Parts: sequence; structure tokens; C-alpha cells
Amino acid sequence: MGTRRIFLKRAGFSTLALSLPFAETLSAMNFERDDKILRVAIMGLGSYGTRVAEAMVNCQRAKLVGVISGTPSKVETWKQKYGIPDKNCYHYDNFDQIKDNPDIDAVYVITPNSLHKPYSIRVAKAGKHVICEKPMALNAAEGQEMVAACKAAGVHLLVGYRMHFEAKTQEVVRQQRAGEFGETLFFQGLSGFRIGDPTQWRLNYELAGGGSMMDIGIYSINGARYMLGEEPTWVTAQEVKTDPVKFKENVDETITFQMGFPSGAVASCLSTYSLNNLDKFFLNGTKGFAEMQPSTGYGPIKAWTNKGPVEAEHITHQTTQMDEMAAIILDGKKPMIPVDGEEGLKDLVIIDAIYKAVKTGEKVMIS
Repeated sequence: MGTRRIFLKRAGFSTLALSLPFAETLSAMNFERDDKILRVAIMGLGSYGTRVAEAMVNCQRAKLVGVISGTPSKVETWKQKYGIPDKNCYHYDNFDQIKDNPDIDAVYVITPNSLHKPYSIRVAKAGKHVICEKPMALNAAEGQEMVAACKAAGVHLLVGYRMHFEAKTQEVVRQQRAGEFGETLFFQGLSGFRIGDPTQWRLNYELAGGGSMMDIGIYSINGARYMLGEEPTWVTAQEVKTDPVKFKENVDETITFQMGFPSGAVASCLSTYSLNNLDKFFLNGTKGFAEMQPSTGYGPIKAWTNKGPVEAEHITHQTTQMDEMAAIILDGKKPMIPVDGEEGLKDLVIIDAIYKAVKTGEKVMIS
């Protein structure tokens, strides 16, 4: 059987074979147990789920083996495109049955924000590792429930922080930790784009839990933390809304926010759904600086310091992310920048504080 699999792979028959009568047999062969491969089902087959699936084609340690969706036509398309067998296809009502499916190790939850907590907890209770898109939940209380549920189930909870594995980002963080910029006292994070379709779920408070802060703004929050290497102790924030029709109550259009850190460092950040060309990090220290633009887009990332350009090969972020997450789950690898549930929870605590600061107009302390 191993010889047949190698022959089919080398002959390039995978796509053709799936349209033939023995497609189910071929799929079963492809998904045989391999303790060195993390076998993943994707939940939510929208644009980002599609991006992850396409990136996983080139993974060495992670393989797409299942889907969970409420849209039968998408399931059918993915089955044909990725050779996924019927027994690994679920909908939102019955995916708890994955507990009886040994072919699936982990589920990547890529749904609207409000569904992250309930679906992740169901996955954990089914005994499967959880990979959840960011923000991990709607607030810190929900995030804590997720962390507790995954610990109780004995499964990993990882968050889709793809930038934590990006090579140029890691090099800048390495230099900062090595003291090459001296004492880093200032960070600027600009995160935003002009959002389109006003009917999309990202502008629906019940689904998104907010607006730009619950989507693009988290990049500046998270970036400040890993670029400065500290956790903030206070935040202040201000909101600007120019289009109350598109950005309804509790759906933030633009928030500027500031964070203070134990060392005395400060971060000045912007989160917006109204301006393009905002994807920039700037880190300044007593001996040097680092700048990244674009800093969190799908790439290639561009970075330079006071010493010159930061060079590294561009690899699709989600490909690297999924391979590295496989190493975390299967090998116990410790990443340079954490991607676990506790990391996701820290960002949620800050988001809660930012929203409170917007409403009160006061500095909010973070314990």
C-alpha cells in the first residue's frame, strides 16, 4: 500500500483519482495514521478558511483531512479539491461526533468571533486539539472559559497568531531581546483597512463582538507585546466614528489607544476600518530602531533596522504556522513567541480594557 501511495503521488494522480470509483480507497490511504503528521479539520470554509487550506497543501507536518461547514455545496467542493472522504465531513449540528473519528487530531475554528467559544469548547469536549482564529473570544471571561475547558479535556488550545512564526518578525524580536536596540521605550502600531460590504458579519455586533478592534486592531495590541517583550499595565483610548450608519452602536470604526509598560515604555496605536495603507510597526530604542511595513499582511513582510534591511525568505504564513503548530502539539516544541490560550487571553484582557477606556474616558489599569 505504501508503494501505491508513493506511485500515485509521484505520478500526479491525486486530483484525477478523486474522480474515479476508488476515490474513497485513495482517501483512506492518504489519511492513514502517522504520528508525525497533525491531521486537521477546518471549521468554517469562508475566505480565510480557504487561504489556510491552500497553504496547508505545502505543509510538511500538517494535513487537511476534514471539514465542518453549514454549507453543503462548499463541503462538496472541498471534498473534490482536497480528497476528503465523506466520513470526515461534518456540519455544525453533528460535529461532536468527531470524538469517534480517529482520523482527526485537531480542528481549526475559523468562524465569526461569537462562535469561537462555544465551538472550541465542543471540540475540546470531543477530545480534539483546538486551533482558534483570533481574537480567541469576545472577551476575557469567554477566553478564560476556553482555556479551562481545554485544560480539563487535556487538549491543546492554540490561537492563529501566524505572525509569531514569520521569519522577519522573529528576527526583529530576537534583536530586541538581545538588546541590540538598547532600551526599547516606544512602539507604534498602525493597523487598518477600508472595509467594504456593510452587510458582512464583521460589521454585525452579535457576530463580531465589536468592530475594527475585534479584527485588525488586535495586531497592534499583540505586536506591541511581542516587540517590547512586556505586558502593559494601563491603557487609554479614544474612538472616532464618521459613519454611524455603517458602523452601528458598539461597532467601532476607529480607535486610537495607548498602552504603558512596567519599564516606562509606551505604545501608541491605531485600529481602523476607514483607511487603507495602515500596516506598520515601529520600535524605537536607545541604541537603534526597527520598522516594518507591511508588518502583518499576508506578505512579503518588509523590515529594516538602523543597521539595514532584515532579510529572510518569504514563506506563506499559514504554511509555516500549521507546521509549527504541529510541532507544538506533536513534539512539545516551545515557540519563540507563545501561541497558546493564555497568550490569546492576554490580548482579550487588553481589548476589554480598551473598550472600557473608550466608554469612560479614563486610564484603565490592567492587573
